[in-house]
Amino acid sequence: MAGPAASTKPPAIKSRIGAILRATSGNFLEQFDFFLFGFYAAAIGKAFFPSSDETASLLNTFGVFWLGALMRPVGAIVLGAYIDRIGRRQGLIVTLAIMAFGTVVIAFCPSYATIGIAAPVIVLVGRLLQGFSAGVELGGVSVYLSEISTPGNRGFYTSFQSSSQQVAIFVASILGYILSEVMPADTVAAWGWRIPFFVGCLIIPLIFVLRRTLEETPAFLAMKKHPTASEVFASALANWRIVILGMMIAILTTTTFYFVTVYTPTFGKTVLKLSTQDALLVTLLVAVTNFFWNPIGGALSDRIGRKPVLLTIAGLSLVTAYPALHWLVAAPSFGKLLAVEMMFSFYFGVYSGTMLGALVEIVPADVRTTCFSLAFALAAALFGTFTPFASTLLIEHTGDKASPGFWLMLAALLGIIAASTVYRGGGKAVLTYDAVAEPVAGR
Repeated sequence: MAGPAASTKPPAIKSRIGAILRATSGNFLEQFDFFLFGFYAAAIGKAFFPSSDETASLLNTFGVFWLGALMRPVGAIVLGAYIDRIGRRQGLIVTLAIMAFGTVVIAFCPSYATIGIAAPVIVLVGRLLQGFSAGVELGGVSVYLSEISTPGNRGFYTSFQSSSQQVAIFVASILGYILSEVMPADTVAAWGWRIPFFVGCLIIPLIFVLRRTLEETPAFLAMKKHPTASEVFASALANWRIVILGMMIAILTTTTFYFVTVYTPTFGKTVLKLSTQDALLVTLLVAVTNFFWNPIGGALSDRIGRKPVLLTIAGLSLVTAYPALHWLVAAPSFGKLLAVEMMFSFYFGVYSGTMLGALVEIVPADVRTTCFSLAFALAAALFGTFTPFASTLLIEHTGDKASPGFWLMLAALLGIIAASTVYRGGGKAVLTYDAVAEPVAGR
């Protein structure tokens, strides 16, 4: 009598470690390219957005970087609906294909001097494709990891989505450091900056192989009904409040991340006037510490709850961001930049590891990928990827090299407001749509 019931039970994941590696492989490509675009912003600006004003050229480059991110919410809705309807595995393969195409477009695009106005247009198209794909990549991977997690360890499992991105930062930093050592700066600025992008293109086939062997999650297979695209859109609209609160919680993660990774090399070189090697070495070390702080934050929130971790880190960021940067810019040095970045790395890693688990738990289960991705995509598009542009603009208009600290403080304040709203009372999420059979009280 037990046979029929047992036969309808979804198959278990064969290897969770293997599943984590396969799911997060696409994050590597996404963040690898994002970091390179930020680190080589000055060179990319000269190649595709030439201007007699260095700041104007840099702003144009960061502007395109941000415009690509504005496609994230579109990708979150369109591709998120696809993943919630078709499945996690197939959806993550599609997002990888789109992302890979955008990467190839940017890597091989001729310069403005060669093809004129077509060059920045092609680069913009590549960035738009990458943004469209990235809009659901993080959400899709986070949801996948949460659905294969063991009881009581969801924060720990989902944190590896963010940790995997740090591997990309580490590898990109190593490549950049080697290039700066073996090539003259003028050669790197002229064409050498393309080499890491070509390396990213060479990695694409391996990532496709990994993604194709990804198993579907038992939680998705166990769902009795998968919503249609129109039902997904309707549900996302109906749950606009939790999407906005989720966005506000995620803002501190995205702004801090893009500050310590994408913007730091430019900040170190153009604002603090440190060497390329110093800026790259700091970024490399930040990637290492980010990798470890993420699972520590996720595991800690599994034990003591999401609310205390979110509020503590956001509170620390609110009161220390500007003073720390003010101390740094007063007398810039490699040691001081490293110290400040290590502080921000701690904030980012612990907060991000907690935030991912929290966001998975508070969005509706049947449209989990769409709502999670939309909340995070809005945070990344409106705040996170705007960070390099905002920081450059703040410094340009205020003359205060520490002014990016105000941007980080705003992010922290919004996080405090949202976390206090979602977890008002004794720490239990008031707006919770947890579908996995695991209580979230106090988390």
